[in-house]
Amino acid sequence: MAIPTSPKSASFERTLASARSTMVFSEVVRLAVDSFRANKVRFLLTMLGMIIGAASIILVVTIGKTGKQYALNELTSIGPNKVEMQYVGGTTPGPNNTTTPDLMTYEDMNAVLDQVPDIVASSPMLEVHYSVGIGGGVTKDAMLLGVSPQYKTVRNLAVVAGRFFDDQDTASRTKVAVIVEPFAKALFGSTSAAVGHNITVEGIPFIIIGVFKEGVTTFGLSEISDQTLLVPYPVARYFTGSDKVKEIFFTMRDPAEVVPASRQILAIIKSRHRSSSVYLPFIMTGFLSIMAKIADMLTVVLSLAASITLIVSGVGIMNSMLANVQARIKEIGIRKALGATSLEIRLQFLTEAVFLSLAGGLVGTLLGLAIPLSVSLLTPYKIPISLWSAVIALGTSMLVGILFGTLPANRAARLDPVQTLKYE
Repeated sequence: MAIPTSPKSASFERTLASARSTMVFSEVVRLAVDSFRANKVRFLLTMLGMIIGAASIILVVTIGKTGKQYALNELTSIGPNKVEMQYVGGTTPGPNNTTTPDLMTYEDMNAVLDQVPDIVASSPMLEVHYSVGIGGGVTKDAMLLGVSPQYKTVRNLAVVAGRFFDDQDTASRTKVAVIVEPFAKALFGSTSAAVGHNITVEGIPFIIIGVFKEGVTTFGLSEISDQTLLVPYPVARYFTGSDKVKEIFFTMRDPAEVVPASRQILAIIKSRHRSSSVYLPFIMTGFLSIMAKIADMLTVVLSLAASITLIVSGVGIMNSMLANVQARIKEIGIRKALGATSLEIRLQFLTEAVFLSLAGGLVGTLLGLAIPLSVSLLTPYKIPISLWSAVIALGTSMLVGILFGTLPANRAARLDPVQTLKYE
């Protein structure tokens, strides 16, 4: 009657059989699997740190990419195809040794429109600050912007009550105004109540025909404040008596045309002014590029922080493998006595360490990918997934196994076969 053998004794018998000849790599892998099966609980607990570390790397990269995508989408909504020309500095000489700022003019905008193709909307912007009267002797400080009807398009404005002034209002110089939503509520209690009311600016009466708000979040990159009134540009010139403008807005047909168009617009405007005057085309392309780099750098830093978990797990693997070597001293002695070389012993235990870390990294990688995939499949939110994060997680797991498995493997390889056979 055959005596049943336990899994540990069966593994030991295979070890004896394989030690009689030089091992091939497939035998090393098989021995690693046998060792794992013989100590499932201990190895699973050791793998837990690798699972958490690998999953953390993937989730951190996923969160970083999601945050980057959200931020860039919000910034892009401000206007990826917008060119905003700004006056920076420079003066022109005047009478009696005086100088005046060499501001852009309405004619500059017309010159650009004549020479630069694919501009779908444009608007000058003249800015003045006055107190407005709403009747009963009540006045409020306000910022009055003289713009064209196309300003609504180039600045992504949303009309919440009434209407925006049109080309006919501009051509006839009608004294109408559109006010920002917070100002309407502060003056009249609600947006709808503001429409139809009269206000006065420097004694000139304006009728409020609409209330607006910014259609997208501008993160402070806006000339519009909570006390802003928009009036037709020709009407705003009553207050300055000149065709000077503070800024000029252009909207291109395609975002890809923004960079070359901004250079062309700048060249045209500079050619119409003194060579010492400075103007700046503000476009979102450069800003978006900087924000993308910042987001990528933050993701890298957070990923490095998450990789600390893998290093801690590597220490756990090293301790587990050292205990494994101690528990298998007699087995190592028998293998050496039967002809196994130090290199083969080293390779065997190093393979076990790599198998342990890589298995944990694989489970963690699958878990880290499963979470964003589940969110994308089960909800309307689309989470970006980086396959490179999976490659990095698996590669780091293998590297941790090699680094922290080297010490136990070397210790096993250096054991004296005579002393190991005497070990009890």
